[in-house]
Amino acid sequence: MSAQQLPPQSSMAITLQIVSIVFYTFIAFLCIGLPIAVLPGYVHEQLGFSAVIAGLVIGSQYLATLLSRPMAGRMSDTLGTKRAIIYGLWGIVLSGLLTLLSTLLQDFALASLIILIIGRLLLGIAQGLIGVGTISWCMGQVGVEHTAKSIGWNGIASYGAIAIGAPLGVVMVADYGFTSLGIALAVLAAGALLLIRNKPSVPVIRGERLPFWAVFGRIAPYGASLTLASIGYGTLTTFITLYYLNRGWTGAAYCLTVFGVCFILSRLMFISAISRFGGFRSAIACMTIETVGLVLLWLAPSSAFALIGAGLAGFGLSLVYPALGVEAIKQVPSSSRGSGLGAYAVFFDLALAIAGPLMGAVALKLGYSWIFFSAALLSVIGLGLTLLLQRRATT
Repeated sequence: MSAQQLPPQSSMAITLQIVSIVFYTFIAFLCIGLPIAVLPGYVHEQLGFSAVIAGLVIGSQYLATLLSRPMAGRMSDTLGTKRAIIYGLWGIVLSGLLTLLSTLLQDFALASLIILIIGRLLLGIAQGLIGVGTISWCMGQVGVEHTAKSIGWNGIASYGAIAIGAPLGVVMVADYGFTSLGIALAVLAAGALLLIRNKPSVPVIRGERLPFWAVFGRIAPYGASLTLASIGYGTLTTFITLYYLNRGWTGAAYCLTVFGVCFILSRLMFISAISRFGGFRSAIACMTIETVGLVLLWLAPSSAFALIGAGLAGFGLSLVYPALGVEAIKQVPSSSRGSGLGAYAVFFDLALAIAGPLMGAVALKLGYSWIFFSAALLSVIGLGLTLLLQRRATT
């Protein structure tokens, strides 16, 4: 009888359990989204630094996330997922306070920049801890058979928060100034810390734990494909504001919103496709759509076409992470799940970390439009690698 009661629960009750956990991802990425559309302009225009420096400021957060993934994975596996998330939320509180201090020292450009970068580094570490902690918590709560759903809803929370946070940050800066950003980050994270106190976590899984670099080696082929596909996202979030300014357009924040909305719709409508058609086939189809969107951004004659390109890029990229993630996590034991998720996420972080300086250099040499051509080319290479992985898995 109890076995017959499980299927009805797995549709709604399991989803609700996942949503209650990825709520903390939503808070973290709301804090990431609030400054994302205004910080490049702040560094470039208010502080007077170049587009490359603006890219480095944004990229520093992703680099910190990348470097913190091994620690985040070990912490989730050994200390527990809830503890990892709590540490991450405290990191956001500190990042908010440093961001506030940086904006108060705007007249001292170099000092403001250094403090801002330190705050971004803390935000990046927090993102690593919360990202690994929430997905691992979800998988421990609802089971590994719901890996795609856990990763999928975590992505919905993250990109939904970016879609809300980017334009909200623009409005906040316009109405209340740059100092409002740091205050908002600290307050949001402090509120999440109050909410998480009484939420029960899942027990730590006992068993043999693979060294991180052994896990990394098993995940690497799938992660490399993810990196190549995800550079387009890093390019969009880092340079869309400067791209719009260069073209004489307005509404760059809404480009991020369209990306996020299409990303969420794709996951809500097609997350089950991964179970039906498999991770590889889903990833291949989605990477193709993403590439078309990036090409349209490259060739866009107006902001309307840029919005369509951003929407296609978001729609396509949406399922790449969970689709390849399902195949990647199969390569590691449950007792090393956190390390596996951390290793896999390293490759997404790598894409975001290198997108800033790499595409900043492309923009200086060739112009801002060509950054999207470059991202599309890398996505095509990632598509080819995924086809090779699929062929290897079926032979």
